[in-house]
Amino acid sequence: MADELKQQVLSYLETHNTMTLGTCSGDVPWAATVFYASDDLRLYFFSVPDSRHCQNLAANPRVAVTIQEDYHDWRTIKGIQLEGTVILVDSIAEKAKAMAVYARKYPEVIKLFTNPASGLFYKAFLKVKFYCVVPQKLFFIDNEQGFGKRQELVIDA
Repeated sequence: MADELKQQVLSYLETHNTMTLGTCSGDVPWAATVFYASDDLRLYFFSVPDSRHCQNLAANPRVAVTIQEDYHDWRTIKGIQLEGTVILVDSIAEKAKAMAVYARKYPEVIKLFTNPASGLFYKAFLKVKFYCVVPQKLFFIDNEQGFGKRQELVIDA
């Protein structure tokens, strides 16, 4: 059962592109939507360090994340809810891994951002940093299995 649930989660992660990242600094919450690429259950994204969500992450690395579509029929809702921490991808080896994971999912985006001829996109990419969401609790919602069907995927420490 756990293996089947994990495969459903991994498949869902692979077939979706954006996540809503919930951050908090002090007692002020914030949500931002970012593109992500997954490696197993880890979610990589890049962003500008002076963005509000990255400033919040510098103060508090704990996050909540949702991944879902914009459904028209509540009976077909599926999605992921998770809580975890975000780490700044700092080491050269981890940056290379993050770039490879991202390039596998979005090859055209990486080509655009890493080509000096792309001008503004290249200049923007020079300012970003990679981050990694490390989930600690993860739930998969699938209303097709029953209203409010929510299963927890137990994550090994």
